[in-house]
Amino acid sequence: MNLKFIDIAIIFGYLVLTIFLGFWISKRASKNLDSYFLGGKSMPWYLLGLSNASGMFDITGTMWTAAILFVYGLKSTFIPWLWPVWNQVFLMIFLAVWMRRSNVLTGAEWLKTRFGHGMGSKLSHISVVVFALVAVIGFIAYAFEGIGKFAVMFLPWDLSTNLSGMEISSEHMYALVIMSITTLYVVKGGMYSVVITEVLQFLVMTVACIVIGVIAMNLVSGEQIDAVVPEGWKSLLFGWKLDLEWTKFPEQVSAALNNKIATDGFEMFTIFMMIVIFRGILVSIAGPVPGYDMQRVLAAKTPKESAMMSGLVSLVLFIPRYLMIAGLAVIALVYFNPDTLFSGGQIDFEKILPFALSNFIPSGVLGIILAGLIAAFMSTFAANVNAGPAYIVNDIYKKFINPDADNKTLIRLSYLASILVVIIGISVGFFVMSINELLQWITAALFGGYAAANFLKWTWWRFNGYGYFWGMIAGLAASLSVPKLFPEMSIIYAFPLVILPVSALGSLLGTLLTRPDEEQVLVSFYKSVRPWGFWDPIYRKIKADDPSFERNTAFGRDMFNCLIAVIWQMVLILIPIYLVIRAYSSMTISIIILFITMFILKRTWYDKLEEN
Repeated sequence: MNLKFIDIAIIFGYLVLTIFLGFWISKRASKNLDSYFLGGKSMPWYLLGLSNASGMFDITGTMWTAAILFVYGLKSTFIPWLWPVWNQVFLMIFLAVWMRRSNVLTGAEWLKTRFGHGMGSKLSHISVVVFALVAVIGFIAYAFEGIGKFAVMFLPWDLSTNLSGMEISSEHMYALVIMSITTLYVVKGGMYSVVITEVLQFLVMTVACIVIGVIAMNLVSGEQIDAVVPEGWKSLLFGWKLDLEWTKFPEQVSAALNNKIATDGFEMFTIFMMIVIFRGILVSIAGPVPGYDMQRVLAAKTPKESAMMSGLVSLVLFIPRYLMIAGLAVIALVYFNPDTLFSGGQIDFEKILPFALSNFIPSGVLGIILAGLIAAFMSTFAANVNAGPAYIVNDIYKKFINPDADNKTLIRLSYLASILVVIIGISVGFFVMSINELLQWITAALFGGYAAANFLKWTWWRFNGYGYFWGMIAGLAASLSVPKLFPEMSIIYAFPLVILPVSALGSLLGTLLTRPDEEQVLVSFYKSVRPWGFWDPIYRKIKADDPSFERNTAFGRDMFNCLIAVIWQMVLILIPIYLVIRAYSSMTISIIILFITMFILKRTWYDKLEEN
């Protein structure tokens, strides 16, 4: 694909502006670790929310989501529940407030408020640091594979080279170049650079999304979509089985699409949904993994603002993003080109997005869209690069090696740790074969191993640091070993059959075979955070000393609000898809549901948010 001069100029201008902004505000990040990794907890909640939404608007995930919409139609909107996308909902309703009350720097440091300072707490601290670094490296590898595959489709230069006998493809060279540029401003500016540049990136991405949605609606009619998609493609309803069979494309293409459904493991869709809902509730209550999402919660000024920030993410993210996703999917459906998308007798679904852009977007507009998509990659990558090193510097070096290190030393070490994390993530990325394969491992296996220990830490007073350590280690070991020990088992079904039982067993044995945590630590945690759950012995202890203390009785209200918010979040996804595929009656119903759910949440959630 040959880009015009105007497209290259737009992309180059955007990259220069991003680097300039990152360096311009970098002085504010060099005061101390709190400034470098959390922006001094002084940034407005709406900027943090836009930044967080930008970090979730990744190019690799967009390619994957466009591919599953192409194959599964409206039912594909359930598949991201694997993350689960409900994470933001549970944060918005109650978890962000609980977490922000700790007033700490990282998710690992937060554990001392729950488990104290004994050996169990230290072990739990180490386990979450290891998990955080594995997750960040996994996300960097995921981003590396995605941006390289995308860039090689539209950038005109052949960058393939031989380095000391090692063949490096053009795909990987593009990824290296773009990652290096992003690392430059992240390392220099820390959280300030990340947030400000991500807000700019979000604005560019939103423009790109709207443009693609409009172009798709001008190119593709509802009748053209109906002519190629199977029965049920436009419906959210499903039975015991998915019952989606492709027949309207040529035989080779239809066979490849049906094979994709079979190999993904989604054919028994009701069983899949049961697993996803069970897992979604468990993982969402467990809270976010220790990464950029948690970092923004901890960076908010107050607990109330952390909740508002989490709510803003869903509100601003899904409508523009799914305009782009739906637009790209319908263009690819109607103008499908087997010669371009077939590779080795199979469809490379990860090329759907580049295929649509390279063939149907005019010059000038293409430059804006490509800048937006590169912005999407840079924002996700930058968020992870800024989050991961915090655990190396704050939770390893400062805690165990040099507690008295001055700020200058810590900031310099943060630069080095950022570069080290990027190098390791890229090295792993060289061996990734499939975006979908890595994504499913991160969401279903790695995050699944995190669920049991982190669910119990909120809800059960007896759960201690040793239980957390063994639960996390067992979950991490299971998630890393399942692909090797059970290569034929779908990673989705591995969660309830292997990963969750192993992690839960490690959590329970580690807890019950050791002493409870210090009562003073549990009392302090319960008084400040006030989670609901099984805390009766601690509640009675506090009540005896302070008769005015009241337990958290909001479990029912929180769960009701989470249910309403899940529906609210879902219609935010469906509205732009219905618009692009011309399902106007369904879109109207979704808009009505959107306003009803917003009214309910205003009364039952927002009006009851506490300032403290």
